[in-house]
Amino acid sequence: MTSLPHELKRIRLHLARSHEFPTGSSRHGYEFVAPLDREGHIDVEMWRKHRDHCRVRRFWQGEEDQIGRLVHRPGGKEHSRWVFDYDETAEDDDEAGYRFGAHAFRPGEYVSIRDEDGEMHTFQVLSVEPAT
Repeated sequence: MTSLPHELKRIRLHLARSHEFPTGSSRHGYEFVAPLDREGHIDVEMWRKHRDHCRVRRFWQGEEDQIGRLVHRPGGKEHSRWVFDYDETAEDDDEAGYRFGAHAFRPGEYVSIRDEDGEMHTFQVLSVEPAT
């Protein structure tokens, strides 16, 4: 059995407090694998080496789970962006992380994701564990 590099982490995000969910929601979120550096930022070079392991699962109460990939795309305000791509044949990005390249993924931190309808949602990092 091949072991994954220690830089690959399983990151779990839960929907943060919002108007619709005043206490947040553990039934709405994402779990994805990404290489993180010592500061908790996504490491682009490690992602390039291990992109096949960088998967995402979107779980949303009342909907079927979506399974896809964490993809790094050129362009955008950061000159690059991270997206969750659920359909490799479609040209549009399914969901884009807002400034994912600048955020540290540590428990308790907040990140935002723009969904396929263009709505921005805030999530709290629940856990960061070794990907196995």
